[in-house]
Amino acid sequence: MNKDRVEGKVKDIAGRVERQAGEWTGDPKKQVEGAAKQVEGKVQNAWGKAKDAIEEQSGKRTASKPPQRSPKSPDLEEDREKESDGTGGSRR
Repeated sequence: MNKDRVEGKVKDIAGRVERQAGEWTGDPKKQVEGAAKQVEGKVQNAWGKAKDAIEEQSGKRTASKPPQRSPKSPDLEEDREKESDGTGGSRR
């Protein structure tokens, strides 16, 4: 997530609050200003998403996925061998 996405989301939320306050108070100027700020935030957020997608496709940045553990790690194979030979992995 880049700076544009964060700032865009903040503007979107601030615009929603301002627009809603204008509705509650009956102030059409606040409603319009809030709606405009909301649109500005949505556009900035979309621009940030596009930049993220381009960076990910160009290889500059990898997708934000957690590292995956290999299902056949050496430790697991060793434990399975101990279980299958009857020792159960504990030697006393």
